[in-house]
Amino acid sequence: MLAMSFRGPQRVRVQQKPMPEIKHPEDAIVRVTRSCICGSDLHLYNGNVPDTRVGMTFGHEFIGEVVEIGSEVTKLKVGDMVIVPFNVACGRCHFCKQGMFGNCHEANPEATAVGGFFGYAHVGGGYDGGQAEYARVPYANVSPTVIPEGMDPDDAVLLTDVVPTGYQAAEMAGIQPGDTVVVFGAGPVGIMAARCAWLFGAGRVIVLDEYDYRLEFVKNYAKCEAYNFKKDMDDVAMFIKKQTDWLGADCCIDAVGAEAAGNTAQTITGRKLLLQGGSATAMHWAINSVKKGGIISVVGVYGPTDNLIPLGNFMNKGLTMRGNQTSVKRLLPRLIEHVQNGVLNPKALITHRIPLEEVAEGYRIFSDKLDNCIKPVLIPPSAR
Repeated sequence: MLAMSFRGPQRVRVQQKPMPEIKHPEDAIVRVTRSCICGSDLHLYNGNVPDTRVGMTFGHEFIGEVVEIGSEVTKLKVGDMVIVPFNVACGRCHFCKQGMFGNCHEANPEATAVGGFFGYAHVGGGYDGGQAEYARVPYANVSPTVIPEGMDPDDAVLLTDVVPTGYQAAEMAGIQPGDTVVVFGAGPVGIMAARCAWLFGAGRVIVLDEYDYRLEFVKNYAKCEAYNFKKDMDDVAMFIKKQTDWLGADCCIDAVGAEAAGNTAQTITGRKLLLQGGSATAMHWAINSVKKGGIISVVGVYGPTDNLIPLGNFMNKGLTMRGNQTSVKRLLPRLIEHVQNGVLNPKALITHRIPLEEVAEGYRIFSDKLDNCIKPVLIPPSAR
C-alpha cells in the first residue's frame, strides 16, 4: 500500500509499505478515505518531538471503511464507514473509565503522562497513522464511530481531532456568560476554539496570530475580533489589558504550543536548540494577559521536557490552568449533533485537497503557510 514515510526533519515521502494486519482480536483494518495534516504533525515534521523514528507514518486524523475485523470486534462490521478518533484508547483502564481517553493507561504503558495516539512518534505509543491507504485500528470496540448517514466526509474527518479539540479548549476555559476570551493562534484548532467559545456564552472573543490570511479567515468564520501580534501591538499583555479595562481577559486559550513565534529567546531555546519542550511564548502571553483568578486552557502541544514559563506570575495571580489531549470519544455524540443541526460547519476549514502521492508538497504548503492554506486533507487513490 502507499503510505507517508518520515525520513528526517522536513523530509517526508510516499512509499510502498506492507499492508497492516490484525494483531489482536479487537483490531480492525480501515481503508482510509480522508486523512488530514495537522498542526501537531508539523512538530514531528520539524524535528521537535523526541523519538520520531525514520519510516514512521504520521496521521492522527482519518476516516474510512472497515475492511477487516478481529474475532472479538462486536461494535463494527465490515463495510462500516467510521470516524477514527486520534486517541488510541482501551476503554477499560482507570483513566478511560473517567472519560480521559487521551490518557489511556493501557495504550501507551511506558508513558507517564500521555496516552496512545495514531501517527505520533513513539512517545505516543508508536502506532502508525492514517496518512496511508490502510490503517490498523486497535481497540475497535471503543473509539471508532460509525459516520451518520448523509454526513459529508469532509465534516466527518474534522471530527477526529480539530472540532473536538477546539470544543474542549473552550470547555476547559471555564467560560461564563459574557466572558472575554482570548485565543492565541489562528490555526484550525484556534479557529474552532474561537467558534466554540460562543457556544459556552462568551461575550467577546479575541484571536491573535501573525498571519493576516488566517486572521481574516477566523474573523469571518468565528465572528470574532482578530489582531496581528507583529503589526497591531508592541506588547501583547499590555494590548489585552487595554482591551479589557486593565483587568485582563477572563480566559485565555493556548492553541499554538511548541512552535509559537514572537519571542527570539524562546524560539532559539525551544525550536532551534531544543533545550526546552518547544517555544513557550504563547504560554507566557496567556499567563500575563489573563486576569487575576482567570483560567488558562492549553491544547497546543508541547514536548515532554521542561519549559521556561513565569510560574511566579501564575501563582501570584491565582490562576487556574487546564490542559490535556482531547478525549474525542467523550465529545463525539454532542459534536455530531452540532454538525447535523448546522451549529458547526467543520468542512469550511478545508482549503486544500491533496492526493496522498503529493504528501511532501502538502507538508511544505502547510508548514510554510503558502497559498492561504488553513487545513489540508489528503485523499488516497482508492478514494478518488
